[in-house]
Amino acid sequence: MRTTKFGAVALMLVCATPAFAEAPAKEKEVWISIGTDALDTARASFKGQEPELETVAREKDGVAVLRVRESQLEKLSKVMHDKLNRCAGFITHDTEEQALAAVEKSSSAQAVASLVSYTLDNGTAVNSLMSAVAEANIRGTISTLSTSWTTRRYNLQSGIDAATWLKSRWTTLAGSRTDITVANFVHPTTTSPQPSVILTIRGTTLPNEVVVLGAHLDSINGSGSSYAAPGADDDASGVAALTEVIRVAVAKGYRPARTVKFMAYAAEEIGLRGSGAIAANHKSTGVNVVGVLQLDMINYRGSSYDIVMVSDYTNAAQNTFIRNLITRYLPGVTATSTTCGYGCSDHASWHNQGYAASIPFEALMGQDNPYIHTTSDTLAQTAGTATNSVKFTKLAAAYMAELAKGTTSIALQAEDAEASR
Repeated sequence: MRTTKFGAVALMLVCATPAFAEAPAKEKEVWISIGTDALDTARASFKGQEPELETVAREKDGVAVLRVRESQLEKLSKVMHDKLNRCAGFITHDTEEQALAAVEKSSSAQAVASLVSYTLDNGTAVNSLMSAVAEANIRGTISTLSTSWTTRRYNLQSGIDAATWLKSRWTTLAGSRTDITVANFVHPTTTSPQPSVILTIRGTTLPNEVVVLGAHLDSINGSGSSYAAPGADDDASGVAALTEVIRVAVAKGYRPARTVKFMAYAAEEIGLRGSGAIAANHKSTGVNVVGVLQLDMINYRGSSYDIVMVSDYTNAAQNTFIRNLITRYLPGVTATSTTCGYGCSDHASWHNQGYAASIPFEALMGQDNPYIHTTSDTLAQTAGTATNSVKFTKLAAAYMAELAKGTTSIALQAEDAEASR
């Protein structure tokens, strides 16, 4: 480019004058809803830092709304875990309007238990599926997810690559079944570059009624994005359980009466972003979700009880149904209840949209895996096995078969044999 002497001097002056310097890019701000019981702890952790947490914009029924910088989400997640034993413990929203609406929905969420009958009458299918669950397969998936990538963080390429691998794995398991589809649920890149992954088995007689089984795909290290986050228990274990239920469903020729969706959510660790978007989408499009099961941390036994049901932000009737499943199909497995607080995992996204959601957990709060969100969340913490996950995987299979109903090929053969007598 040809420039006159005067033009060059003028250009130098412009470049050297602070008034004309380009302003630094403003950091993205988001809104969160968080339990008021966690506010003091959160504020204390940011006290004296720049910036501190802002004042509350709205508070109702034990839930508060406030604005934060996106860079604060990671530390907030660490505080929720380290101080309050919550994961994540808050819900992230892109706008103030969305956050305020979430508070209203949370305070008025209505269970849908009246729309579904909780019966235990599909034992042949349940036992067929449960008998095929194999610890080695669950362990293999946990190992792949926790060692193939340094982290499955939602906004890094490795997190996207993990989602690509899982979609491929689930597609392979689906095989030639034309009633099974696998797809990414793509989120806006500002929300999560990592997509969520959804496998759908179309229902045979009640396809418009949907049963959801979920876990979260992302992982996080509370010390920062540059640290490794293997996330073996949190939550490769939950994704591995879903993967094994999918495998046995196909192997046993399971065809549900209701549609079943398996979901591996993105960006759970920074405010349930993936599940929040999916649950909102299902609500806005009128999808009749009759039940949601969340599996988040199931491979570490920290309590004397085998399975611990989270009682808050879940559906009491469905929790009872799951306790009955344990009694009927998992004899000798002990269960109790615990409370977790607001936004502890992806079940809260569905609860806040008015759906019946439950989360069976690995331990009483405060006795769960102390290594999550660190480089030490590996299979080594469970002696290199997925043994503890087996009972949760079998429970998930039982939940699917008794809520979605339907039959397996073996169940059909048994019925035909009985009819021929």
